[in-house]
Amino acid sequence: MPQDEAAASENPYLIAQTGPRQGERWLLQRDQFLIGRGAECDIAIPDRQISRHHVRLLRMPEGIVVEDLGSKNGTHVNGARISEPTLLQDGDIIQVAFSLELMFVAYDATLPLEGTGFGRQVRLRMDARSHQVWVRGEELAPPLSAPQYRLLEALYRQPSRVVPREEVVAQVWPDVAGDGVSEQAVDALVRRLRDRLAEVDPAHQYVLTVRGHGFRLDNPVESKV
Repeated sequence: MPQDEAAASENPYLIAQTGPRQGERWLLQRDQFLIGRGAECDIAIPDRQISRHHVRLLRMPEGIVVEDLGSKNGTHVNGARISEPTLLQDGDIIQVAFSLELMFVAYDATLPLEGTGFGRQVRLRMDARSHQVWVRGEELAPPLSAPQYRLLEALYRQPSRVVPREEVVAQVWPDVAGDGVSEQAVDALVRRLRDRLAEVDPAHQYVLTVRGHGFRLDNPVESKV
């Protein structure tokens, strides 16, 4: 792969968690990325709760920093309103006013290169507030059990990354010591989650086992006819 393409593939990106653009992704390739109501913004949301220039993301030597631009309704990171530039960590949730939630993904080497500021619809989507899950536009009903949801969320928040078993255990069973959860229990939970997702999309296996390492979510972009 040419050096410039390799560098582009390492760009972080945002993925919309809520709202009418849920599931869309935007690469953070430039030094500055603007979000607001104005049509000139990289993500333009025509909602009166959002200021014309609401928030921006800046590429700094230490990473990606998010900065509220004096908006009326504020910007939150992981539920806390920010008043100064804040360094983002992989998986952080940015809330723009009360209208839009974006997940920050620090690195995804498998993300297709489509240029700056593109939006793409993935097959599987989650809403962290309502715990709803959609597969190819169809909501899972009945909802996933709490352990199934926590397992899927652990993988969904880290697209294409292999999540180690130990990390899965810590996120699914936070009150149980690692030695208290057997490999058989983890594998059984993975099978049950696969079965639930297959109820809607039996042709694709979303949760992959990487032997000796852990699990990975294969969440392809939905093709458009």
